[in-house]
Amino acid sequence: MTETTRISTGNTGLDLILRGGLPPERLYLVEGEPGSGKTTLGLQFLREGVERGEPVLYITLSETSEELRAVAASHGWTLDGIELFELSSADEVLGQGRQQSILNSWEVELGGTIRLIQEQVEKINPRRVVFDSLSEMRLLAQDPLRYRRQVLALKQFFAGRKTTVLLVDDLSTSGGRDAHLHSLCHGVITLERLTLQFGAARRRLQVQKLRGVDFIAGYHDLTIRKGGLEVFPRLIASEHHVPFTGEPTPSGLSELDALLAGGPLRGSSTLISGPAGAGKTTLALQYLYAACERGEPTVLYEFDERIGTLLVRSKAMGMDLERHVREGCLKIQQIDPAEMSPGQFVALVREEVEVRKVRLIAIDSLNGYMAAMPQEQQMLLQIHELLSYLNQQGVTTLLINPQHGLVGTMSSTLDVSYVSDAVILVRFFEAGGRMRKAISVIKNRGGAHEDSIRELRVDSRGLRVGEPLVDFKGVMTGTPEYIGEPQPLLEDRA
Repeated sequence: MTETTRISTGNTGLDLILRGGLPPERLYLVEGEPGSGKTTLGLQFLREGVERGEPVLYITLSETSEELRAVAASHGWTLDGIELFELSSADEVLGQGRQQSILNSWEVELGGTIRLIQEQVEKINPRRVVFDSLSEMRLLAQDPLRYRRQVLALKQFFAGRKTTVLLVDDLSTSGGRDAHLHSLCHGVITLERLTLQFGAARRRLQVQKLRGVDFIAGYHDLTIRKGGLEVFPRLIASEHHVPFTGEPTPSGLSELDALLAGGPLRGSSTLISGPAGAGKTTLALQYLYAACERGEPTVLYEFDERIGTLLVRSKAMGMDLERHVREGCLKIQQIDPAEMSPGQFVALVREEVEVRKVRLIAIDSLNGYMAAMPQEQQMLLQIHELLSYLNQQGVTTLLINPQHGLVGTMSSTLDVSYVSDAVILVRFFEAGGRMRKAISVIKNRGGAHEDSIRELRVDSRGLRVGEPLVDFKGVMTGTPEYIGEPQPLLEDRA
């Protein structure tokens, strides 16, 4: 075995976290509370061995063969090719070849149990073994010292047999993580199941240690679905840079493009901020529509508005987004933050960028994205890493950030302006007894931008940007006021 030799765990996401898989012929611990996905991961590990033509063995002290087959069937699998050694069967324990009598595990002497396991291993000579679970061995041992000696004896027994072993521990009898067990194993993978105050339970994975091998540390979200565990490796933006040209992304409206000296640059993120109803989503749709007209793949992640309403509203303004959806240029994906973890969302984005090669992404809105995060600080770190990744991929990103309040002083629950390359501010203002809208650019790291404030009009003629409002004051206070003549304002004239 060379230093770089790895074997697949049977799980693509976990293999990425492990930088290729597990070093073979070692003893590993998979720990987690009931329901976290340990058995499913163990079956994936053994199924990978079967696919490679290796003899594999599943030793179960806690579950019956019928229960394991039910787990496999729930994922559309069979246990064909996997040798099952069920120690709850009296015939197997006593070595008499019968199949019906049942003997509880705590009635079996620990030493005899270990000998039966060794005999089965010597008989099959497996390349992969899953031992499920250590909690039953603790019950048999009664004494912690005796239990640890038997685990050490198992490790010494498997040493030199060219066998990779996963020891499964459900933590039900240990009262928590066993530091001594951690020290005995070559690597430790921890699975966790978290119940939030609302929404589906969240699961995550962490590689606690892997001796002498580089891996992606930290927590990684996962889900259990038909087909097994789907693990979403934590995104590290610095590992995903590709060369690109940072040209502007035009909107199709010359007045709007003039605000940002041609449009947002490729590989940059633009924050569109303002109160509800000010036209933020419409502004983002204008960029998406123009990109689709050029034939560029785009995607809109919709957290707030329903897709049907969005398509009807855009068509009324002269943007036939439904046509681009049918042709596959635009993808609109409704996101339910109560059902989707942040890691899963990042995986969706990566698939669009790396497989579908999208050039423009819009997220509507950050409030919905924030609902998927249990803590705001995690939210900021996630957004920063995601935007860094998209920037390095040459993708133009539009972030819609609703602000609290319609008029007067406004605020946002999330300060993400520092991670954005450009910020477009949309505001309401009053003139001539009517509510109107103003648009301005606060910053643009990618180059020059207009410092003027222009009127924004959204109606059946689409999105229009007027001339600079020279007689305009108070936009930065949150209560803009137009004090000039009404003539320069956008009006429907014959």
